[in-house]
Amino acid sequence: MDESDVLREEIPPGNCGDGWPVLAIERSKRGGLVDQIVAAIALMVNRRELRVGTKMPSVRRFAKCNGVSTFTVVESYDRLLTLGLLSSRRGSGFFVARSEAASAPQQLALQPTPAAIDALTPDLYSGVSDALPVGAGWLPPEWYGDDTVLDAVRHAMKIPASRLRGYGHPLGFPTLRQHLAATLADELFAVTPDQILLTNGATHAFDLILRTLTKPGDTVFVEDPGYSNLLSLIRHHGCIAVGIPRGPDGLDMDALMAQAASTQPKLMFVNTVLQNPLGTSLTQAQAHRLLLAAEQFDFWLVEDDIYRELAAGGDASLAAMDGLRRVIRVGSFSKTLSPVLRVGSICASNSLIPELLRVKMLTGLTTSEINERAVYHALSARPYKRMVERLVDQLRSGRERTIERLQEAGMEPLARPRGGMFVSAGWPITPTAEFNGKVIADRALRAGILLSPHEFFMLRPSPSIWFRFNVAYAADAPELIGFLQSLR
Repeated sequence: MDESDVLREEIPPGNCGDGWPVLAIERSKRGGLVDQIVAAIALMVNRRELRVGTKMPSVRRFAKCNGVSTFTVVESYDRLLTLGLLSSRRGSGFFVARSEAASAPQQLALQPTPAAIDALTPDLYSGVSDALPVGAGWLPPEWYGDDTVLDAVRHAMKIPASRLRGYGHPLGFPTLRQHLAATLADELFAVTPDQILLTNGATHAFDLILRTLTKPGDTVFVEDPGYSNLLSLIRHHGCIAVGIPRGPDGLDMDALMAQAASTQPKLMFVNTVLQNPLGTSLTQAQAHRLLLAAEQFDFWLVEDDIYRELAAGGDASLAAMDGLRRVIRVGSFSKTLSPVLRVGSICASNSLIPELLRVKMLTGLTTSEINERAVYHALSARPYKRMVERLVDQLRSGRERTIERLQEAGMEPLARPRGGMFVSAGWPITPTAEFNGKVIADRALRAGILLSPHEFFMLRPSPSIWFRFNVAYAADAPELIGFLQSLR
């Protein structure tokens, strides 16, 4: 289907209204819904079917008649504003800004995907590539509670004029910190608002911790396989990343003890629940052994806890077991709200928070109070818990279908995930210089499929070729299965 096929016959009055057509949106088409909507409206402008001053349907009306989320429509309208095809008038809505685009529709398309991929390829994070993002770490906008998020953003924009004079509280928006403290006290462990530091997402939190607690040459333990960006960040700070093997049954504690005795680590990063990329969780016994090891060898434990809300209740929590004595907990809202909001958190001891705060202010003063207000309004809204429950159900169904589809391509999961958004699977083929995960990922990218190969996540050589799959995109992607089957 080309761009001209995106438009369909006009619908009867009472749907979009004012003669507006329904867009023939294909959810199975490569690329996102936003890309299709932008291309369709740009085409209508180029054909002069939309004249300057034409009023666009409201966000809710457009979403309802086209069967998409309001979140998707807002992002589409925002991109059309950026392109100069629409303008907005406060209280009146959106209007066509000019009678024709400055260039052909093809030139309005997204930037071409690169010929090669690595762990920091922008397409893995931006969400604007037209490649099928089966290797990305974000969910489709329509999977989030779009009304909850958009209502929260609208509330946040009503910030009192008096709050526009300063930079915001250095620790972060006080009301959000109070809400987080109360929630954590109810569900995991006692913590005060002054023990919570808000950040620009989890990666910013990791950076602040490394800046505060390490110096070049220090040893930092990570899980192997583990979070790809963290490996790059540790190296950027001049630290030595040492991988502790993690498999279907958890961490290799014998290897950890041997490494700790010989390298004297400064700290260790660990996903207690729904580890990225395996999707497994540590048992209570393993978590207890890990705390004993940290005590014995005197190193900090940084608990990457960003998937907690997608996990089963009662899973192990290092912060809860330790009481923030030598555990630093990192949280985030990118998996249950939207990664665009960029709000994370650090929970730490009363003695450590001032040091982290000083580094935060040295490197960026404060974080966005508007974003933090939006997160607070979303978390405190009545639909939030139902939204998370629905997301967990969608992910459960997506994981089951993804594993079935991957097995059709002859792939087996490295572990059976206990929840979350990832399945890692591969073939029992030993990588070589000529044929490995990176080579396959480059080939997939040229075919319009965005993969995350094992090389992104591992320090030690992998005995097999495998990839991390995002179940939101891999569960119903025949082009992915066709590509994988073509490699056999």
